[in-house]
Amino acid sequence: MSFLVTIGLEVHCQVKTNTKMFCSCETSFAEEPNTRTCPVCLGLPGALPVLNRHAIEKTLLAGLLLDCGSPEISKWDRKNYFYPDMPKNYQTTQMDLPLCIGGEVPVYDFNYPTDVRKNIARPGFKVRLNRIHLEEDVAKSTHLGTSSIIDYNRAGTPLMEIVTEPDIESSAEAFSFLRSLQMILQQGGVSDADMEKGQLRCDVNISIRREENDPYGNRIELKNLNSISAVRRAIDYEIERQWEDLQRGIEQIQSTRRWDDDRGESQLLRTKEDAHDYRYFPCPDLLPIHTEPLLEKVRPLVTERPHERAERYENEFEITAYDASVLASDVPLASYFEELAANPKVPGKKAANFLLNVLLGLLNERSVAISDAPVSATKTGQLLELVESGQLALNQAKEVLLVLLESPDKEPAAVAKEMGFEPADAGELETFCDQAIEANPKQVGEIKAGNEKLVNFLTGQVMKLSKGKANPKQVTEILRSKLL
Repeated sequence: MSFLVTIGLEVHCQVKTNTKMFCSCETSFAEEPNTRTCPVCLGLPGALPVLNRHAIEKTLLAGLLLDCGSPEISKWDRKNYFYPDMPKNYQTTQMDLPLCIGGEVPVYDFNYPTDVRKNIARPGFKVRLNRIHLEEDVAKSTHLGTSSIIDYNRAGTPLMEIVTEPDIESSAEAFSFLRSLQMILQQGGVSDADMEKGQLRCDVNISIRREENDPYGNRIELKNLNSISAVRRAIDYEIERQWEDLQRGIEQIQSTRRWDDDRGESQLLRTKEDAHDYRYFPCPDLLPIHTEPLLEKVRPLVTERPHERAERYENEFEITAYDASVLASDVPLASYFEELAANPKVPGKKAANFLLNVLLGLLNERSVAISDAPVSATKTGQLLELVESGQLALNQAKEVLLVLLESPDKEPAAVAKEMGFEPADAGELETFCDQAIEANPKQVGEIKAGNEKLVNFLTGQVMKLSKGKANPKQVTEILRSKLL
């Protein structure tokens, strides 16, 4: 029997700032525990907060990147609860007037897990956002079985909470949503969003029901999700657990569960509180802020988003949608491509193919990022110029590139000469073409009958005869002139 899954996410993302949200302590990662603290972020009596303007601006920038609106006035609230990782017993956050309202996140098809990429249920869909509010992060707790230790270095770090509408229907969609959101925030300069460093964390709300007209089931919140792949595993497990309960007539109780990735199961933590349980009230220590002056300041900082860049690449360089999306997904890769494609002697489509299918493959074999590529885009362009002019075949260009990766100070033309890659002269090419035509009468007959695709077969035969020295483009032109 089928059932409907409803998923909403609460994504916590640290804002990229030098200091904490309400004090001047440095933000940090992996520093000596409890060395980046002060009376404010430790919640000592009498310590007063001071707003981090830069964090507010970065959050508004995130809102613009995600097509959010902003209220004219945004204010600060206290969310009261007792947890050991929040020494004040309240969190300074935003409830009814957050910095950003609404918005959406495009879910990029190429960000889906590879095993479902060919069967995407809703290609190109967007997840609506409810809000983005700014608050302070809590301390980091490490549980040691019978005891726990707390590091307050993270306490007070500016933290955006990005809350979606319940638009997601599967673990694969949640996976792609998180990768797409992460990409936009990173490329927009809002956050490094590194899940391994705890800069991006996610809580998942899941409920299931039998029919579309049935009321939503009680939602279950999953916590302790420290990677995007863990989010996918946790959702799949929880869907199956809830469905088994539903089949047995066991109703879900609104609750929070902890995900244990090692055991591959969720465990009940507590019944879920509602907003009134937190006793929100306006923060008496912080004044509301006018958002419009800050929005005017950050609007010029809005960068080209990945889907916009990909669309431009498709139109400008006539490359496939998939290649354009891959190139646009990474800023260093996009920068390398644009510099390479700026060479007027190299068609953008061929630049993209060589970069994605040759250079990236060789770099990956060496575990080298494109940002650290020893061969500059300028030299790669010079190498492709030799291919376009007929001086090098593509397979020869790859061999030259292998030398350049080890000796990046050399020039492509000089390396090609050292390797003896001299192009076949016109007379040789004519001879090779005549030999290929004579040796393949069946294919020649089919070409003359209209099957022009077989010209590529003859081109391959000529390349073999020339031992790779011939330029495929020139060979094809000669063959076509002789046969068509």
